[in-house]
Amino acid sequence: MIAYQKGYELVKEVYRLTKQFPKAEMFGLVTQLRRCAVSIPSNIAEGYMRGTREYVQFLKIALGSSAELETQLSLSRDVGYVLQGESEGVLSLNDEVKRLLISYLKRLNPV
Repeated sequence: MIAYQKGYELVKEVYRLTKQFPKAEMFGLVTQLRRCAVSIPSNIAEGYMRGTREYVQFLKIALGSSAELETQLSLSRDVGYVLQGESEGVLSLNDEVKRLLISYLKRLNPV
């Protein structure tokens, strides 16, 4: 599944990006960024193994984690922990994951 693969890449990029954060943020914003990033592919994988009905719910959770990640990345940029150019690639990859998740949700749960 492409969303899982892209989500996994996103996690690696978030870990790379947060290595440069101040040590004082290790148990604050760094932990939050990493946890919501890891949540994306983890929920895709767990939902897939549970079956279609539950899969939709887990994809929604992954989508929520993606939105949370976007907010935290913006905050990280605004407080000066990361430069705009450093976060653009991660935000772009996150946008791609969000689009894929929305597409999957529309196919599995048409409104």
